[in-house]
Amino acid sequence: MLELCTLASGSSGNCLLVTDGRTHLLVDAGISCRRICSGLRSLDIDPAKLAGILITHEHSDHIAGLTTLTKRFQVPIYTTAGTARQLCDRIALLEPCIHRISDQPFTVGNMAVESFPTPHDTCDSVGYAVSSGGRKAAVVTDLGWVTPAVAEGIQGAHLLVAEANHEVAWVESGPYPYYIKKRILGDYGHLSNEAGAALACTAVAGGTQTVLLAHLSQENNTPQRAYVTVSTQLACMGARLGRDVKLEVAPRAELSRRYVV
Repeated sequence: MLELCTLASGSSGNCLLVTDGRTHLLVDAGISCRRICSGLRSLDIDPAKLAGILITHEHSDHIAGLTTLTKRFQVPIYTTAGTARQLCDRIALLEPCIHRISDQPFTVGNMAVESFPTPHDTCDSVGYAVSSGGRKAAVVTDLGWVTPAVAEGIQGAHLLVAEANHEVAWVESGPYPYYIKKRILGDYGHLSNEAGAALACTAVAGGTQTVLLAHLSQENNTPQRAYVTVSTQLACMGARLGRDVKLEVAPRAELSRRYVV
């Protein structure tokens, strides 16, 4: 059995928990240590019992609480060599806690972890798939397009946390400067609702039973818009919501419900 819960999701901070009841892992730590600890305790998990933190990339909305969390609890940090270099250049005290991962699967406690590269405007960003007891959850946000490596990385996931960041027309007509619009909409930016829907359809076609939409832009999206876009595409492929697949949207600033897979 695997259980997943998002502590926060969106441009203001990202952090989620994956646990099999014995091994507790965070994916990213982009909110304050205080909020992370409060969220974990509300889930009856002692922050000191964390087995590790999987870092996808070094943008601040994914690492904001990392320094304080590491100081307090000495939690092992797992990330790619490129991201590790960026972290250590900024925060030297993290070095003793960092475990540099390759493209090979590894284990943390009772859980198997696989990483796969994601196209984002950082040097070495990744998504993660975590497995235990024959169950698999995949987390893939902060990417400009769905590469073959991403499609392969999510294959066989029972639960997928998928990016649905923005509505393209809202970005294009919005007040952002041109260079930010170009970044968001580019191949190393973020997935639109339509692209997130395509990712969800790929996963569901491979057997995914739960899709949780995440990393929604506060300015260029709404939970309802993301849900309608993705649910429409799932229905078009013949998937029956509530029967073949459960679709939900992660809340931005508070805990999601617990998802058991």
